[in-house]
Amino acid sequence: MREVLAAWAIQRDAALKRLIDESFEVAAPLSLAWDHLAQIENWPTWARHIKSVVGTPAGPLSIDTQATVRLTNGMTATFKMTEFAPPCHWKWRGSLLGAQIYYDHVFSEIAPSQTGVRFTVDASGWRIAILGGIFASIYRRNLRRAIPLLIAEIESLAGPNT
Repeated sequence: MREVLAAWAIQRDAALKRLIDESFEVAAPLSLAWDHLAQIENWPTWARHIKSVVGTPAGPLSIDTQATVRLTNGMTATFKMTEFAPPCHWKWRGSLLGAQIYYDHVFSEIAPSQTGVRFTVDASGWRIAILGGIFASIYRRNLRRAIPLLIAEIESLAGPNT
């Protein structure tokens, strides 16, 4: 019986649940949107729920990047890059509240001066059944406040001729 329960727990924890799927467009070339978002230390300028982001190793984002994100509510989480395919997407994995969280940042060229950006957040772990809805609600609210600021930042860098 223990083996059956252990196998069930492993299978249950391995299942990913999509918590967030937010897409938007920005009037800027793909390379500019990617480059701006890849400056993770600057995220607090548009994501006001983030107090600071520290990436290691120093330098440009890469497959070796880890990031420690400190939120304004005092929580801290560290994420490690799991997929890195510039300028299409990067994905990190980290643990938060006992769950595994997977953040994907996806970029697509709509036109030479128009980029689509998609943020997805997936999670696994037994605590997601309990806390996933609350986490998603808070995160979605923060993103919906942050995205207009991010768009404004990127479009200001692109200038009026894009």
